[in-house]
Amino acid sequence: MTIVVRDPVFDDVDGMAKVHVESWQETYQGIMPDAVLYAPDFIERRKQLWSSFFTQSNQEKYRVAVAELDGRIVGVAMVGPSNDTDRQGARELFVLYTYKSIHGSGAGARLLETVGEPDEPLSLWVADPNPRAQAFYRKHGFTPDGSTQTDEDDGVTEIRMIR
Repeated sequence: MTIVVRDPVFDDVDGMAKVHVESWQETYQGIMPDAVLYAPDFIERRKQLWSSFFTQSNQEKYRVAVAELDGRIVGVAMVGPSNDTDRQGARELFVLYTYKSIHGSGAGARLLETVGEPDEPLSLWVADPNPRAQAFYRKHGFTPDGSTQTDEDDGVTEIRMIR
């Protein structure tokens, strides 16, 4: 199994949206409402999100990478400017999703290394509970900073981790 981590191209949008939606369905079943996970327009909204990355201003603002296995997108990651008022000017990991079938392959770590500079201060919000993801982030130098929030759209409680 050789996973390639690379910069995305516009032709990857469908695969990026698919891994985003399907990894949410794998990971958040029982945590998020099914109405969110299986919304009829979910894949289309993710296609719009990933298509928007390819504008000049968004490419200057965000760093995105994909993981590919045998010509299929199996992971995606995105870092950009934090939206948190107490982290203005800092970078935030907004997206890091892979299929469960490649967990433990090193793809997640390589995606994180590709979009986040090793010594760069970085924050992220992770679902709580999500012990596997939280352990992954701790392994890569992130620690909870005590901040929590509940997402208005899906009702999921999240904790913030920083490095």
